[in-house]
Formats: sequence, C-alpha cells, structure tokens
Amino acid sequence: MPRFFNPFTDFGFKKLFGEEANKDLLIDFLNAFLPTKHRIADLTFRNSEQLPENILDRKAIFDISCVGENGAIFTVEMQKAKQHYFKDRALFYLSYPIQRQAQKGDWDFKLNPIFLVAVLDFEYDEHEERRKIHRHVVLKDQDGDVFSESLQMVFLQMPLFDLQESDLKTTKDKWLFFLKNLESFEDIPAVLQEPVFTKAFEIAEYTRFAPDVQEVYQNNLKIYRDNQAVVKTAMLDGYDVGKKDGKLEGFFEGVSKRNIELVRNMNAKGLSVGLISDITGISVIDIEALIHNQDG
Repeated sequence: MPRFFNPFTDFGFKKLFGEEANKDLLIDFLNAFLPTKHRIADLTFRNSEQLPENILDRKAIFDISCVGENGAIFTVEMQKAKQHYFKDRALFYLSYPIQRQAQKGDWDFKLNPIFLVAVLDFEYDEHEERRKIHRHVVLKDQDGDVFSESLQMVFLQMPLFDLQESDLKTTKDKWLFFLKNLESFEDIPAVLQEPVFTKAFEIAEYTRFAPDVQEVYQNNLKIYRDNQAVVKTAMLDGYDVGKKDGKLEGFFEGVSKRNIELVRNMNAKGLSVGLISDITGISVIDIEALIHNQDG
C-alpha cells in the first residue's frame, strides 16, 4: 500500500483542500496560479453550488467553493473524465455564481470576480493546447487587451506535466509536481521540504488514518480506478470498432457504433447517463433506451 493517498480521488482532493483546518494549503495553491493582484490572504468555505445531478456527474467531477476576503468567488474543481464541450460546460456552470450576485432593487451590476481553477486528469483535444499545462483564460478584445477581469478560468492539464525534481523553480511547479506524483512518493523530496508541503504530506499520509477512514478512502480509490478503467475500455473498444470501419479520427466515432454491452457495463459501474454520453458520444436519449430495453 502506498504511503500517501491519491489526490485525484474525492477523498484526497477534499482532505487536502476542502477542510477548514487546511485552508492555508488551498490559499497557497490558489495563489500559485492567480495573478499577483488577485492573490488572497484568507477565504471562507461555502457549500458547493446545487447543480442538476443529471448533468454534473459527482463521481467524475467534484469541487470546492469558497470566497476570498475581498468577495472574490472561487471554484476549485477536480475533473477525472474527459467530456464533450468541456469549455462550454465550464462557462455554463460559471454563469450560476454570476447570476446569483444579482440584487433586488437598485443594483449597478458590479460583480465580484469569479475564478474557476480546474485540475484536469486528462488532455484537451485541441492540438494547439497540448503544450499548455497551465492555461489562464480571461475575457479580451481583438487586440489582446483585457475587456473584463470579472470572470477568469485556470485549467491545469496534469498529464502534460513532466518536470523532474531538479527542474522545479516556482511554487506552481512544486504544486503540480506534488499532485502528479504524491501517490508514488515514499519519502518527502528535498525540494518540497517547506512548511506548506510538509503539512500537505502529513495530511496525505494514508498509514496515519484510523481503519474506518482508510476504508472510506479505499472506496473512493475504487471509484477512481473504475472510472479510469471504464474510460480506457471505451477508448480501446471505440478504436477497434473505428479501425474495422476504416475510421481512425478518434474513439468517439467507434464508441458511437459500439454495441449495447459497452453502455450497459458503464451503467452497471454506476456512471450516470450524462457521463456515459460524454464518454461515448451517444445521445442521452439513445443511452436511456439501451439501458431500459435490456432485451434489445
């Protein structure tokens, strides 16, 4: 059993960043990726937005919501599975905290800044983004001048991070190195022997947990591994079908032709209809029909 837990599980992610006693870790993490003028000294946790469960699958996406001392709203999100229209989805959900700032009566429309920091356990499809481990998005005009800073998004493509210990220069590098390799560490690397990371390692040490807490983590880890296996299976099956059809553009074409067994296996694993649709490219209506017509 590894000494430290997997931070890409719901358990690990929220242990590190979602507890009041550890909010100094979240503050340090956020400040590593935010512009200097938006860095925060303190924050307050709040309940996550109540979003439609049939659209946002909590087994593949989980988040932490908090507010900075200046009123800025932060959503820190871990996403484990690739989705269609990922960017549109990000914009859609960020519209919730925007709209909820509306005030009754005489309101001048001044918005508190909203930030999404998304840790992605996958890569984008777009070729031009394959080299962008860290992408900071803000609304700009045709000349590249900032139009508004009220909405900002930070995307971290973890599979693209490949720096070694000797290459780490910034706090940002160290956090990415920590998250990417935490489960494989046997000891704390010299470059991470700083107070904030020492505390993070103490929190992540699986062997220190009581047996009942270890069981909770093991259940979380099983969900993570099941989801990873399902996605990998979908990709391989889709590739095989696509290859037979002479289509090698990507796995979605093949997955969309996959027989009923694949969809039903995903459903049996506990994945929602929405997530199955995102993975396979099959419409929600067709998936529901395949699930409910077991003799089809």
